Amino acid sequence: MNVPTMAEMMAQGKQPEVLFWVGCAGSFDDRAKKITKAFVKILNKANVEFAVLGTEESCSGDPAKRAGNEFLFQMQAMTNIEILNAYEIKKIVTACPHCFNTIKNEYPQLGGKYEVVHHTELLKSLLDDGRLSIEGGKFKGKKITFHDPCYLGRANDIYEAPRELIKKLDVELVEMKRCKTNGLCCGAGGAQMFKEPEKGDKDINVERTEDAIAVTPNIIATGCPFCNTMMTDGVKATNKEEEIEVLDIAELIANADDL
Repeated sequence: MNVPTMAEMMAQGKQPEVLFWVGCAGSFDDRAKKITKAFVKILNKANVEFAVLGTEESCSGDPAKRAGNEFLFQMQAMTNIEILNAYEIKKIVTACPHCFNTIKNEYPQLGGKYEVVHHTELLKSLLDDGRLSIEGGKFKGKKITFHDPCYLGRANDIYEAPRELIKKLDVELVEMKRCKTNGLCCGAGGAQMFKEPEKGDKDINVERTEDAIAVTPNIIATGCPFCNTMMTDGVKATNKEEEIEVLDIAELIANADDL
């Protein structure tokens, strides 16, 4: 796959159109790596000049901050900001709403001011500019429901970009009862991803998956690697693996016509 690093680009005296911030999940989690690859495929197809930091990229600091370790967060953030500023980065895209929210809203007060977009926003702008065309392909006629990631929807008010992309696939978009501003968290936000749930009578990701099952979709679409894990686990817990697939929007677009 064609994935240039910032160091390689700088050596050629070039500046990318956008820096792709891969994030820890997209770099190390086997499931999320598929989302990263799907997104890279789309960027290459749309002839977007992009680069990644590669080994120079560190955790955005989101889990540390959400878990209450402000000191560790600032250390991680400052390291990243120094590297981003040294490369004179202007625009960043990420497929992770946690990285998106942190870099967009919390880096500026530490000296990191960038235009930050979620991958669904960038894909929508590529579509609007005619650089990318989407066809339903193998998803045509399927029923898809979209689970709103907390850090994309309620924290940053981005609801329409992912839905508009789904609609372009010639599918039936069905909304869960709790959606958009009234969406329910999958249970992984606020650093909850990295610990066992507290005692209770039901895991929250199962509750959220039941919301999705109620509208009988073929596919649950997500725009976040954490949500993807939680919804996939929820589908397994409810024994619906044969009937329901959990896919990121980048995967839907990349796989629709097998880029």
